[in-house]
Amino acid sequence: MRPDVLILDDFAVRQLSAAQADDLYELVSERQGRSLIITSNRAPSDWYPLFPNPVVAESLLDRLINTSHQVITNGPSYRPNKRPRNHPTDKTK
Repeated sequence: MRPDVLILDDFAVRQLSAAQADDLYELVSERQGRSLIITSNRAPSDWYPLFPNPVVAESLLDRLINTSHQVITNGPSYRPNKRPRNHPTDKTK
């Protein structure tokens, strides 16, 4: 049984290998017309350089971006509030 909704969280955190990019392309192609939610800290225009093959990148991102509803949020992250006090990246001191 296939899931009704697939969520890819923290997409585009790092560069993909050729095999990962091909697998992702197959996954997205298979899910065409079905729900897919992607979260990312990068704008979709910044995703292209993360793919080793520009042809795969263009085809995949065309499928994702041009048929999507994008919700872009700006503002501070909620995560610093979840860190323990005295964390090395805590700038509230």
